[in-house]
Amino acid sequence: MAQKHVCVLAVAAVLLLLFATDCRSMGLRSQEHQRFSKEERRDERDTEREYIFKGQLQIRIFPTVLSTSFIQHEVMGEYSHLFTVQGSDPSLQPCLLLAHFDVVPAPAEGWEVPLFSGLERDGFIDSWGTLDDKNSVMAFLQALELLSFFISLALGSMSASSGVGAQKISALLQSRGVQLAFIVDEGSFIFDGFIPDLKNPFAMIANSEKGHSSAPPKERSMGILAAAVSQLEQTPLPNMLGSWSLMATLGQLAHELPFPANIILSNLWLSKPLVSRNYVTNAMVRTTTALTMFNAGVKGFMVLSPGECHPPPPQTTINFRIHSAQTVQGVLELTKKIVADERVQFHVLSAFDPLPISPYDDKALGYQLLLQTTQSVFPEVNTITPGVCISNTDSRHFTNLTTGIYKFSAIHLQPEAFRSIYGINEKISVQAYENQVKFFFELIQNADTDKEPVSHQHKL
Repeated sequence: MAQKHVCVLAVAAVLLLLFATDCRSMGLRSQEHQRFSKEERRDERDTEREYIFKGQLQIRIFPTVLSTSFIQHEVMGEYSHLFTVQGSDPSLQPCLLLAHFDVVPAPAEGWEVPLFSGLERDGFIDSWGTLDDKNSVMAFLQALELLSFFISLALGSMSASSGVGAQKISALLQSRGVQLAFIVDEGSFIFDGFIPDLKNPFAMIANSEKGHSSAPPKERSMGILAAAVSQLEQTPLPNMLGSWSLMATLGQLAHELPFPANIILSNLWLSKPLVSRNYVTNAMVRTTTALTMFNAGVKGFMVLSPGECHPPPPQTTINFRIHSAQTVQGVLELTKKIVADERVQFHVLSAFDPLPISPYDDKALGYQLLLQTTQSVFPEVNTITPGVCISNTDSRHFTNLTTGIYKFSAIHLQPEAFRSIYGINEKISVQAYENQVKFFFELIQNADTDKEPVSHQHKL
């Protein structure tokens, strides 16, 4: 490894818009969710936010982490918290552990249990946001509480959409001249059952991310826009398979697969088109296109012709998750060529180029620590690869602080659970949460290589 050991600065980014009762196994009781009537439910988030960030929850659940004199606690904004504790050698670069507690608005109907109950049943913890990404936040804190030596933790508020808290933490660390050894954020998992014929689970440590008439004219504005959208959906952007470390990912998976899949992945120079047929690998090899919003018309009897400005012309919002081998400007130019219609105007609402690809060789400290810890905690996982996180994370705000940014949650994830993220009945198994705690417990200790290696049989 590049360094003998590293001082640990662990950062968990948290904007608590949810309840303190999410995980009963973390010391939070689901019965507390019932203390509000339906009429008071709209105030529940604010009440829980005050309860948690005014210290009542922290002191009660994590007394060692929150009460030790070795931890420096700073507040940025109303709900951004930074905790710093000196590691074994403060002269070395710290690392950053990053997670978030907030969620997107939840569907109101279809839940088997109240969506914010944190109810533990049948070996699972049911709650909106358990997989994305409250389990990591609580696992950081729980791991620190269990450790017998002092390290550092930073809790900051961020939004999954805007990353305001992450930006504040990043700006503060930059102002202090901090350079990070590496960052560990959410975004990838131990995948099980995602690739046909691949029987064994594999861990992917993501080292990059990508992150809706009576006499009509022959051609109408809605039809023009619909044709443009259809053309975009039917014309995938270029396959970038050979341009980065996905070749290494698939090459390492080849030996786990039976014939003929092993032959296909071992000869990607010939089988490149076949790889993109799977929806997971397709998202890894190219910039993906997703129609997310479509607005057109105001009345059923009003016909809008090309060029008319009243009512407003139809509009559509398309979300591009840009491949690491491409740029915003390049994708925009490709999109215009695909649509090939001067009547369709393009306006970029917001954009940023993809993150650089983080190193994953033998000298990449962060990657090697994650690989070592995964092997220890999950000895049944034979294949650990680099890869791409197919969503954007707030770790992008820290590119000035480190070249090593890795996205990985130590959770066995199957397709059904993957679909529950941003969906109905999101849940995490108690065993998966305990493994996540164990993973961070060992990762923090493994960051100090002067200590004896931590066995995966170590009891928490």
